[in-house]
Amino acid sequence: MSPHHRYDPMRNPLPFKIYEDLDPIPLSLDVPLTGVPALSAIATHVSPTPEGQVPDIAAITRILHFSAGITKKLRSVRGDMPFRAAACTGALYHIELYLVCGDLSGLDAGVHHFDPGESALRLLRKGDYRSALVDASGNEPAVANAPAILVYTDVFWRNAVKYQAREYRHAFWDSGTIIANTLATAAASILPAKVVTGFVDDSVNQLLSLDAQREVALALVPIGYAPEVITGAPPEIGPLELKTTPVSDFEVDFPAIREMHQASSLASRGEVVAWREELHANSVTATSVPLIPIEPQAPGALPTDPVETVITRRGSTREFSRDSVTFSELSTILERASHQIPADFLAPQGDALTDLYLIVNEVDGLRSGSYAYQRDGQTLELIREGEFRPEAGQLALGQALGADASVNLYFMAHLEPILNRLGNRGYRAAQLEASITAGRIYLAAYALGLGATGLTFYDDAVTDFFSPHAEGKSAMFLVAVGRRTRRR
Repeated sequence: MSPHHRYDPMRNPLPFKIYEDLDPIPLSLDVPLTGVPALSAIATHVSPTPEGQVPDIAAITRILHFSAGITKKLRSVRGDMPFRAAACTGALYHIELYLVCGDLSGLDAGVHHFDPGESALRLLRKGDYRSALVDASGNEPAVANAPAILVYTDVFWRNAVKYQAREYRHAFWDSGTIIANTLATAAASILPAKVVTGFVDDSVNQLLSLDAQREVALALVPIGYAPEVITGAPPEIGPLELKTTPVSDFEVDFPAIREMHQASSLASRGEVVAWREELHANSVTATSVPLIPIEPQAPGALPTDPVETVITRRGSTREFSRDSVTFSELSTILERASHQIPADFLAPQGDALTDLYLIVNEVDGLRSGSYAYQRDGQTLELIREGEFRPEAGQLALGQALGADASVNLYFMAHLEPILNRLGNRGYRAAQLEASITAGRIYLAAYALGLGATGLTFYDDAVTDFFSPHAEGKSAMFLVAVGRRTRRR
């Protein structure tokens, strides 16, 4: 981090990638809503069916819009500020979405870029290039049978303008909250979806014709299922000479971002296959202390607001009231958000890579203190009882939001065994798992009428606070939940 770097919000980069010479393919937002409750969608994984589940243009539009589209605009002294469907650090929106698909009802096969500013696709390559992603992913089955595949990329400078090299961590935080929306919207659309992080980095970057000095692929999410496996050799992929609008009139390079990314990149199909064979999850430490069973609301008593409505309503809470949430509300959030993520870095019935720790400030029916959540048994382990509002605020970089929230939820990972098994790419996986689950917590909180916000934190201080229970673990993500202050 450079002490000389200065952030000027009046000189933010463009929040959109604009292809100047490509005609837009408009996406009509007048698509039917699924009506599936958000609290159901975030906890549901749709399995493939023999007859197949192929999305049409309406389903693709729904998924793209409620993943990364503009859902609201707020007026400010600088004019209308467009806000996206998922949370993003600094509202700088550095994650781009691309669609690689075969022929779909209403959309021809091709490699497309999603432009949320115009709610449109732009065709980068005409034809079916899915086999290139099948090969790059080491023949991952979810990709090999996918009618459509979303690719999530990171434009470094759009976030580094404020956060410098720390941008690389935010790349996974912010793509993860988007992917949480993708998975929920796909589930509501009765379409299988899976997070795929094992792929040949250069191959995917070349397919999208990215300048890998400035933008790189982070993850794939295949959407739907077609009974016919994609076969054949990948088509020849040449460079594209496509003009894009510069995102900024100046740019500062942070080599550490590229170095970190390169250190966790996979160079060949063989490396991808070998990496995926090392599936490993960090087991939660066994405990003999008394555990508190969570008490989620009965399914019939859950709010039924559709997932699209909740995504549109969601924001990042700017002020908590310090009023309590109920143990039932907290339990519902934990139960719904902690369902296993369909991902290639997790064994089908394996444990999560990250562990969930809580600082409870004000929850009716639960003593204030620090806790560890045991996903398997859906129980809370009391680590230390006490009033920790000042500590919660201090850990969150001294922000009042951490102190005022009813509960702070920290995702922590024991990185050493993860990196031993999955190599440096295990860091990407741990960050993504944490942020996807945090994205689900966002949606669950807003479905219950609560507020939530992601916060930055002092890494080592978080580990120290939860130790000795969390000794050796690293903080991955923090999301605070509470009741929102109603502003006039």
